[in-house]
Amino acid sequence: MKIHPALLLCLAEALSMAGFSVYPALLPELRAEWGLTNTAAGLIGGAFFGGYMIAVPLLVGLTDRVPARRVYLAGCLLLACGSVGFGRIAGGVRGAVLFQAITGAGLAGTYMPGLKELSDSVRGPRQSRAIAFYTSTFGIGTSLSLLFAGAVADRAGWREAFALSAIGPIAAAALVAAGLPSSGPTHGMPAARRLFDFAPVYRNRAVMGFILGYSAHCWELFALRSWMVAYFAYVAATHAAWPRGWTGPALAAAINLLGPPSSILGNEAAAGRRKQTIVVLMLASAAAGFATGWGAALGVTLAIALVAIYFVAIMSDSAALTAGMVEAADPAARGGAMALHSFGGFAAGFLAPLVFGVMLDAGGGAQSAVAWRLAFGGVALVGVTGALTVRRMAGRVR
Repeated sequence: MKIHPALLLCLAEALSMAGFSVYPALLPELRAEWGLTNTAAGLIGGAFFGGYMIAVPLLVGLTDRVPARRVYLAGCLLLACGSVGFGRIAGGVRGAVLFQAITGAGLAGTYMPGLKELSDSVRGPRQSRAIAFYTSTFGIGTSLSLLFAGAVADRAGWREAFALSAIGPIAAAALVAAGLPSSGPTHGMPAARRLFDFAPVYRNRAVMGFILGYSAHCWELFALRSWMVAYFAYVAATHAAWPRGWTGPALAAAINLLGPPSSILGNEAAAGRRKQTIVVLMLASAAAGFATGWGAALGVTLAIALVAIYFVAIMSDSAALTAGMVEAADPAARGGAMALHSFGGFAAGFLAPLVFGVMLDAGGGAQSAVAWRLAFGGVALVGVTGALTVRRMAGRVR
C-alpha cells in the first residue's frame, strides 16, 4: 500500500526525533552527576542547535541541487551517530557538546529537507495546511522523545536512553528509502547561482520578515523546551503538592502534545490576514512568558498551567510563520529560503538555552525565584521584538 508523501514524511519526522529531547529530559540528572553550572548545562543544550545552525545552510541549500531524499538519509545517519556517541562516550561538557552538535547537524539534514520534499509534492491551497501538519509533527516527535527518555532512563540509566534513541532515525531512514521516490529538484537553477548564494532571499523583504519572526519564535520555544523539566524540578522542590505519579519529563511531554493543534489552528486563523494574526499571537506569547516567570510563587497548579499556556501561545504562530515564508519565497530559491529560515531559527535555539542558563546564574541560581523571573522575562522580550519585526517587514501574504 502506497503512503501519501505528506503522511510518510510526518511519520518519518516523528521517528527521526527520538533523540531530540533526551538531554532536556535528563538535564537535572546530568547536571547533578557532572556537577554542571546552569551556564554549562545551557551550553550543552544549545550545542544541539549550534550543530544544526552550522550544517543547515549546506544541507538545506543542497536541496535546490540534489534530491532532498538523499540529504534526508544522510541526516538520519548523523542523528543515529550523535545519539550513540553521547550514550557510549560522553562523560562531561566537551563530549556532550560534541555529540549534541552532531545530533543537531543530523536534524538539519531531515527537518527542512523533509519540508522541501513536502512543499514540492503538495501544491495549491492544500500546501499551507500540509506544511502546518508537518511542522506540528515536530511537537509530537518532541513529546515522544521526552516520554522515551524518561521511561528508558528510569529502567536502564541515562546512557541507554541516549544510545537507544538511535533506533528512531534508523527507522525513519528505512521508511523514507522504501516509501519516497527518488526525484531531482523541482525547479531549475540559474547556472551562475552558487550553493551559498542567498542574495535573492535577502532581497525579498517579506521572506526576511517571516524568517526574523521565526527566529524570535524559536528563541522562546527552545528556551522553554530546554529548561521546562528543570523548571518543574524547581517547582517540585519548593512545593509539597506536586501531582502524584507525574515526573518532569512526562509532564513536559503532555504539554508538548498541545503544540500540534495550537500550531495548526493558528495557521488556519491566519489565512487571509497572516501578518496581523502573527503579530497578535506573538505579543500574546510574550505576555504569557512574563507571567510564567512568576508562576512558581502561585502554587504548583498555576505554575504548571502557566507553562502550558505559554507553550500553546508560542506554538500558535509556528506554522503560520513557516507557511508565510514558503508562500512568499521564489520557488526557484525556496531551498535557500528554507535554509536561512532554519539557520535563523536554530541559531536562536543555540543561544536561547545558553542565555537562559546565564540569566539563572546571574539571578542567584536555579533555586532562586528571582532567577527564574529574570530568565523568563528575557525570553519574553525577544518575543516582543519578533512581533515588531514581523509587523514592520513581512508583506501581505495570504
